[in-house]
Amino acid sequence: MNSLLKFSIKQKHREHLKKRKEKIFKGNIVQCSICNSEYREFGPFGNTKRKNSKCHNCGSLERHRLIWKYIQDKELINKPLRLLHFAPEKVFYDIFSESSQIDYFPCDLHPDIYNYNGNIPVRKADITKIPFEDDYFDFILCNHVLEHIPNDALAMSELYRVMKPNGLGIFQVPIDYDREKTYEDFSITSPKARLKAFGRRDHVRWYGQDYKERLTNAGFEVTEDDFIDSFSTEEQFKYGFDCTEKIYLCRK
Repeated sequence: MNSLLKFSIKQKHREHLKKRKEKIFKGNIVQCSICNSEYREFGPFGNTKRKNSKCHNCGSLERHRLIWKYIQDKELINKPLRLLHFAPEKVFYDIFSESSQIDYFPCDLHPDIYNYNGNIPVRKADITKIPFEDDYFDFILCNHVLEHIPNDALAMSELYRVMKPNGLGIFQVPIDYDREKTYEDFSITSPKARLKAFGRRDHVRWYGQDYKERLTNAGFEVTEDDFIDSFSTEEQFKYGFDCTEKIYLCRK
């Protein structure tokens, strides 16, 4: 069976599952802030099967919907700009790649894993050695990437270097707010041990309350925004937000 036929079969299977889930969760209690689809509830997702998490239409998760709501409400992308996006999630790729006012640069160390079939290819880029000149980007989105990077300080300094003066970035990571300091132990190398220590097999740390300080040390002016508190409990459920997540808005 050739690869094109295999892809077609998988695509049809995904479409069938999508239609089935949309039927099961039919309703108008929740609403995706990205694709505006409405359901009785979002689907479960994650190792612990978080409830009300994944959109049945666009596949967005809690953090994606919160970031997009933040970008829209704060009007962060309301003029022509050059945008760098690491580990580009499809929900954002589809928006940014089709926008006439965004000069879009989706990047990843392993671009081969992205089969979006869009008009803008995902470029190969190491976040600790970003292949662009200084002061190049107006906006940078780096969502749940830094927890995978052993030398995150170097990655942060590179993000600072390629950001234009007065540029903006949203740099989200998983944070355990019960930890005063970020927990790292680079002697932990096996996937099983990392899962136990950091919550994921491919994570190398648990960030703590000092995450803002780490970004500040790289040179950024950081706003630790409790944007989630601007929504009622009912609205947080409606949009499928994580009520504990803060937005980290960085400015150069």
